[in-house]
Amino acid sequence: MRKYTQLLLIIPFIGMGALLPVANRIEPYVLGLPFLLFWITIWMVLSSVILLIVYKLDPANEGSEFE
Repeated sequence: MRKYTQLLLIIPFIGMGALLPVANRIEPYVLGLPFLLFWITIWMVLSSVILLIVYKLDPANEGSEFE
C-alpha cells in the first residue's frame, strides 16, 4: 500500500514541475483565465484531492477523529 501512495504523491510534482514548461502559454483562455494560471489552479485543486486520497489510504489513520 505504501508504494501506491508514494506513486500518487509524485503525480502533483510532475504536473506542477515537469509539465509546467509545456503549459507556459497565455492562449487559450480557460474560464476567463490565461492557460498558465488555469493550469496552476487546477493542479492546486488536484493536489488537494490526491492528498485526501493518500490520507484515506494510509493505514496509520484508521480510527482517527477526522473520518
